[in-house]
Amino acid sequence: MHATRTDAVRNLVARQAANRLPAWKALVAHRRDMAKTTLRALFAADSRRAGRFTTEGLGITFDHSKHLVDEKTMDLLFDLAEQAKVNEHRAAMFSGERINVTEDRAVLHVALRAPADATIEVDGENVVPHVHAVLKRMGTFANKVRGGRWLGHSGKPVRNVVNIGIGGSDLGPAMAYDALRKFASNDLTIRFVSNVDANDFVEKTRDLDPEETLFIVSSKTFTTQETMTNAHTAR
Repeated sequence: MHATRTDAVRNLVARQAANRLPAWKALVAHRRDMAKTTLRALFAADSRRAGRFTTEGLGITFDHSKHLVDEKTMDLLFDLAEQAKVNEHRAAMFSGERINVTEDRAVLHVALRAPADATIEVDGENVVPHVHAVLKRMGTFANKVRGGRWLGHSGKPVRNVVNIGIGGSDLGPAMAYDALRKFASNDLTIRFVSNVDANDFVEKTRDLDPEETLFIVSSKTFTTQETMTNAHTAR
């Protein structure tokens, strides 16, 4: 059953390569027509363009009016989404199907963002309760660190946090830290190490007291060479 489901998803992905679909070819032809006009001309021809090509959802505003598109463009884009079966792929993702066909894994970032009463099943098990249990533990741990109640091996409170990761395990935490900087505790120094070059690690930790430094190793598999090399260096 599992193999059949995975094969079905893999075949769906292969069959629906977007650039092979009729709507894609129509968009390519349409692009040549749109290249003959300008945004200035489109706005001059339609005084309601800004409103007609702007939409909102979940507090996010999408303004397509300042792109070189017209109604036909939008229709063709929706045609492409339909032909590529975007809704089916989305449903497969939210239902825990193994749509990551290269690793034969479910794509579970949706579970990390799901409310506690949601249901996302993987191999027949709802993973959302497990996610929220871990999130609760993370919150408790983070509050202890910020409150100076999480002590290092020598009994000193943590004053420095160094995240070791690469790719999304570096960019994600760094983005969250940068976006929420105004809410950050001034008592903590935060650094990010992603480069396998030893000099990067040395420079990022040169002025940090090991007795007051917490290293976080961020990885999905804990097999990434760069991450594990830096983790061993930290140890």
